Amino acid sequence: DKLPERLQKLAAQVRTGGKGSVRRKKKAVHRTTTTDDKRLQSTLKRLGVNNIPGIEEVNLFKDDGSVIHFSNPKVQASIPGNTYVVSGHAETKKLQDLLPGIINQL
Repeated sequence: DKLPERLQKLAAQVRTGGKGSVRRKKKAVHRTTTTDDKRLQSTLKRLGVNNIPGIEEVNLFKDDGSVIHFSNPKVQASIPGNTYVVSGHAETKKLQDLLPGIINQL
């Protein structure tokens, strides 16, 4: 008559409501990262951003003296919308570490 304990535990995991509700066969798996990326790309396309080639590095200076440093980033810009997109591998460094390279560029 009674289901074994292990089967009851498994059945309880997939039940959406209380006792007497229909049991789902499969639990829905949500995919978020790919949809976020596609949504971001479509929003950027709507803003009319264009790729800017030939940028070797980007430094973002923070108030606490640290620098967010991108080397060989993908840079996109929409000049009329005053929007700039910098994407790629970022490293947070101290200003002292980057200072010699920055002074050479000035």
